[in-house]
Amino acid sequence: MIVNCVAYQNGRKFADIDKRAIHEFVGRPDTFVWVALQDPNDAELADMQDAFDLHPLAVEDARHGHQRPKIEEYGDSLFVALHTLEQAGDELNVGEINIFVGRNYILSVRNRTEKGFSEVRKRCEREPELLQHGSGYVLYALMDAVVDRYFPVLDDLETQLEAIEERIFSGSQARANIEALYGLKQKLMTLRHAVGPLLESVGKLYGGRVPQICAGMGEYFRDVYDHLVRLNQTIDATREMVVMAMTVNLSLISLQENETVKRLAAYGALVAIPTMIAGVYGMNFEYMPELKWVLGYPFAVGLMVGIDVYLFFRFRKAKWL
Repeated sequence: MIVNCVAYQNGRKFADIDKRAIHEFVGRPDTFVWVALQDPNDAELADMQDAFDLHPLAVEDARHGHQRPKIEEYGDSLFVALHTLEQAGDELNVGEINIFVGRNYILSVRNRTEKGFSEVRKRCEREPELLQHGSGYVLYALMDAVVDRYFPVLDDLETQLEAIEERIFSGSQARANIEALYGLKQKLMTLRHAVGPLLESVGKLYGGRVPQICAGMGEYFRDVYDHLVRLNQTIDATREMVVMAMTVNLSLISLQENETVKRLAAYGALVAIPTMIAGVYGMNFEYMPELKWVLGYPFAVGLMVGIDVYLFFRFRKAKWL
């Protein structure tokens, strides 16, 4: 559906217009049209393609969705695909926003994304001196908003990692910790897939030959690039910490198993000594020392207890028990 369809002139809002009147305003000087769509159907995309003369390949990408984040040039226009990330409980929902940018229009199409960009429109309308740059400034504002929304997601993932690390050293269930760490690693990869491809693409908007639409906006797109670099570095560092936490968790499991084996070996030794002595005195030979000795039984039991007590304290001192 169409969320907004607004015409702007000289950096200020001119009027809310009907989609059938778009072609009238697109041709006016110092005027551009900003249309926002949410989960559009094929017919709505076809209407926008006719109204703005959009490139069919770009429209095809927007129609099918699930695009890799990218910025592509089609003549004097741009097609931008961005991923949006939203927390839904323990899950990370991945949406998409496709932006068509021309000299006198900007069309944003968001799919599978609950949170809109009304605050971006309000921000632009509060800054008419910047909005005079036209659709290039709106493109920057939308990209900046999408990238800024990655930071709370990354902060939440770091908080989850800290909680898991505390559970690792508190002796909680090792299997649950491994599953949580693996799930966290998958979320970080999802975030990396949203951030990584944009680094190279955004770099083309402020350095070297930039599209005419983005001329004069270099410092703004460089700010977006700096945010992406910071995000990418933090994601890499967090991923390394997740891998290290998994290694530590597995090492603790091995140590715990070693402690269990040592305890079992110690208890086995305590049982083996009396068994050996009882086995010797249980042999049915006619001629055996102490066989008819009155103190033979208490001597054998005392010997068993004495050796076990000695071994018990030796094992305790060696921290096997």
